[in-house]
Amino acid sequence: MTDELNDLADAVRSVVDRRWSAAALRAAIDSPEGYDRDLWSVLCEQVGVAALAVPEENDGVGAGVRALQVVAEELGRQLIPSPFLGSAVLATALLAQTDDAELLTALASGARTATVAFAGSSFADRPITAAAGTLSGTAQYVLDGDLADDLLVVAGDELYLIDGASAHRRHTPSMDPTRRFAEVTVDGLAGRLLPGGSEAVLSHALDVTCAVLAAEQAGAAARALELTVEYAGSRVQFGRPIGSFQALKHRMADMYVLVESAQSAAGAAGDALDRGDADASLAVATAKAYCSEALCTVAAEMIQLHGGIGITWEHDAHLYFKRAHSSSQLFGDPTHHLARRALTHT
Repeated sequence: MTDELNDLADAVRSVVDRRWSAAALRAAIDSPEGYDRDLWSVLCEQVGVAALAVPEENDGVGAGVRALQVVAEELGRQLIPSPFLGSAVLATALLAQTDDAELLTALASGARTATVAFAGSSFADRPITAAAGTLSGTAQYVLDGDLADDLLVVAGDELYLIDGASAHRRHTPSMDPTRRFAEVTVDGLAGRLLPGGSEAVLSHALDVTCAVLAAEQAGAAARALELTVEYAGSRVQFGRPIGSFQALKHRMADMYVLVESAQSAAGAAGDALDRGDADASLAVATAKAYCSEALCTVAAEMIQLHGGIGITWEHDAHLYFKRAHSSSQLFGDPTHHLARRALTHT
């Protein structure tokens, strides 16, 4: 972590500390859009989170993957729903490799958002096709797909841009209320072909997004551990804090190892991408698989070590557990990335 990255983390944390709470999370989940627009505006205007991956010539910051990871880790700690991952990371990473300067400039301010429609019922499925510029097919599990202003549609090796309002979009609730998904159908729609689209371009954008998601998972795991340690230090049973019991100490120590390792794995993936390492995809696959398993384990332990209160609707433990399992499946489950790792390694 450089001084610049530490300053960025401090800036995001300062905004979150001032404007976010458990009550704000519940309110965002229950809102029609599923996130706090005011908080998103402040993060974009005061910190510039939407502009981080946008090239400088398009009014952006031109920052690397590690900067995106720093923001994701802070947002992940509080399970903050936002267009960050879908728009400021995935869509922007894809657009940055095309010549659409106008849309990149619009995304840099955060006032306009975009997302990418490319997968079907499985991560490897590419259900959308194009014939003479006319798109057909349905993409599932599109991040913020029913809300984004613009849709980037992957059809074969080509990338198309359409107005989000022109597609048939249906919000599809999942077990994780802090992450918004949609089913997007583009049958018969004409899209504007963006130059530079290819499977390699999509693969790179997905590597960037998975590395950022891994950092978000590490942040959520770190916060889940903090909450568990705080509770273990204050909950008294048999006349002493339960955190003093040796068996619980061992379990929290194991959680700590998972959190530290997850942060290291995510950071290594970000560094590899920023350096342009030839084996960066290997580091990304490792980080996504490890961070997914780490957060799932830590979140499950959080519920167990909180006892009865950990399984109540009012407590946030179940939200961390649900985020853990939805994130583990997003952009490929651990098995998918372990297979990628095996292929890359050989």
